[in-house]
This record gives sequence, C-alpha cells and structure tokens, in this order.
Amino acid sequence: MQPMLIETEPTPNPATLKFSAGRPVMDSGTRDFAAPEEADASPLAAALFSLGDVEGVFFGRDFVSVTAAPGSDWRDLKPQVLGVLLDHFSSGAPLFTGGSASGIAVDPDYNDDPADADIVAQIRELVETRVRPAVARDGGDIVYRGFDKGVVYLAMQGACAGCPSSTATLKQGIESLLKHYVPEVTEVRAA
Repeated sequence: MQPMLIETEPTPNPATLKFSAGRPVMDSGTRDFAAPEEADASPLAAALFSLGDVEGVFFGRDFVSVTAAPGSDWRDLKPQVLGVLLDHFSSGAPLFTGGSASGIAVDPDYNDDPADADIVAQIRELVETRVRPAVARDGGDIVYRGFDKGVVYLAMQGACAGCPSSTATLKQGIESLLKHYVPEVTEVRAA
C-alpha cells in the first residue's frame, strides 16, 4: 500500500485549515457541518468533531476544511485532525452513512421572479465559473440563494463562513464582479 500524504494549507480565516488528500472527497457538491449535531450523517465529520476542539467541518470536491473552536491551538489540534483524516482515507470508509436524505434540511432559494430569469442565469453562471473556484482555493464555498430588486443573496460556507475578510470578499470582490457583468445588480448580501 502506498503511503498517503495530506497537504495542509492556511485559509484567510485563521481559525480554519484546509486539508487536501490528493483524491476526491465529494463526487459532486459540497457539505457544511456547522455543529456536531449535524455530523450524524458522516463518520468522518463525527470523528473530527469528537476531537473536542473542532467547531466546523466542510467537505469540498477535493479537500476538507476544519475550523478550530475559539481558544484552540492548531499546533495541538493539527496532528489529531491529520490522524483522523489519514485513518479515514486509508480505511476506505464511506464519507456518509447509508440511509435516506429525508433528514437533511436544505435552505430553499429565495423565490426568484420569473421575469428576472435571464439576470439570474447570468449571476449563477458568474458565481459557478468565476467565484466558486476562487473561494474553493481558500477552503470554502459560496452558494447562490436568490436575487430580489437588484440584491444578490449568497451564503458563504467552510473556511469562508465567519472569516474576518468574508465581508470584504462579498462587497469589494464579488459585488464588483457581478455589478460589472450584470448591470441590474446593485448590491450583494450574505444570506
């Protein structure tokens, strides 16, 4: 068996580290666990929360972001997280437990006005092709939630949720990009 290497990268959020295993984590989509109670669906997330100093776990396409609880020291926590990740990926254990998705709550998108369908399509395309890849490099994700009267609603996840620079990212980066390409956009807000 070949030894496994997990790369660790800092993120703009000092409480969060990004762990890249060099293999796919999620086949598609992302999954954010903001509390231990949400981790029942995933043995890996539950194991990370069981370390005690973990406040959040986020699965991206090819990485796992872990947010340390306030007062935790990454010098102590990082080897423990690496151990859990190595054990999980080396064992070939499933990322999620079996069962149905009936217990998973999904926040509905804002009700987009059908008259804005072309605008919403442009916004979604820009978020998918320009914004999400950049946010994923920082260990997080951004999800479109809606468009209403010129305002785009986006939700930040993973390392980007609670990041000190997330407001600046939304306002100066994403808002500027969307306003440039979609003149109907007047503002971007966190949802």
